[in-house]
Amino acid sequence: MKIFFATDIHGSEVCWRKFLNAAAFYKADMVVLGGDVTGKAMVPITAHGGYWEVTLRGETLRLESRTELDTIMTRIRNSGFYPALVSPDELAHLGGSEAAVGERFEHEMISSLDRWLDMADGKLRGGAIPCILNGGNDDIFEIDSVIEASPCVSFAEGKLLDLDGFSLVSMGWTNPTPWHTYREAPEAELATKIEALAGQVPDMGRAIFNFHAPPYGTGLDDAPALDENLRPVHGGAVMKPVGSTAVRDAIGKHQPMLSVHGHIHESRAIKRLGRTMAINPGSVYGDGVLQGAVLDLDKKKAKVSRYLLVNG
Repeated sequence: MKIFFATDIHGSEVCWRKFLNAAAFYKADMVVLGGDVTGKAMVPITAHGGYWEVTLRGETLRLESRTELDTIMTRIRNSGFYPALVSPDELAHLGGSEAAVGERFEHEMISSLDRWLDMADGKLRGGAIPCILNGGNDDIFEIDSVIEASPCVSFAEGKLLDLDGFSLVSMGWTNPTPWHTYREAPEAELATKIEALAGQVPDMGRAIFNFHAPPYGTGLDDAPALDENLRPVHGGAVMKPVGSTAVRDAIGKHQPMLSVHGHIHESRAIKRLGRTMAINPGSVYGDGVLQGAVLDLDKKKAKVSRYLLVNG
């Protein structure tokens, strides 16, 4: 069985399209997206009489045609943001209400996710090619029910999924971050969540841990060290491990066949942790590049027979 695994696309539509196309390109039997599916911000586009205005990277652009508008909206989506068409009055209202911004942002996010799931239905032949999604620490909880309702995509959080004899268990939660994101918890709580999942696995020799947080101190979790103002020390030249000790300890204890991770974009690597092959394919979604791992699983020998980190 061949699996294509990617993670941390953070709303980039071009990366989502590449993820769906990876099934055919790599001749994968299924595709798995490990977490941080959605974007982090929206970009308002103000509609005036016969033209539109948008500010990108400090530059205000005037769009004179629907073709120019569509081009800019595609550019925004591919960067991982959500374009929001508004009137001047709506823009003024958003500028004066944090609650209104949050409500509109959630609307644009859910609308985009619905559209993505429709794309998956077409690309993956209505579920004939299995597609598994999981949330990550940056994903709001409201996306869970949207993915659950999809006829062709499986939502993995907190579940054991049978992959033709292999057991996949998934957790999108991470250890605490400086940004206080949605799905993060103390290490003791993560350990409890992991043990509840591990207890469902019938055979660890055929188990796959899909945990968004990478194991601490393994080279899969090195990120730029930050100062007290959350700025990278020496321009990002100083790195430090920031992964989860609970995830590391669980891998050491249970020794699953395979453990796939994300969360830390800079730590693209494969490590052998005892019997376990642990992988973080990394992420450069902001450049429109999808990084991933192609994994061949040998059902008879219960091992990863071939593996390759890819990008495109």
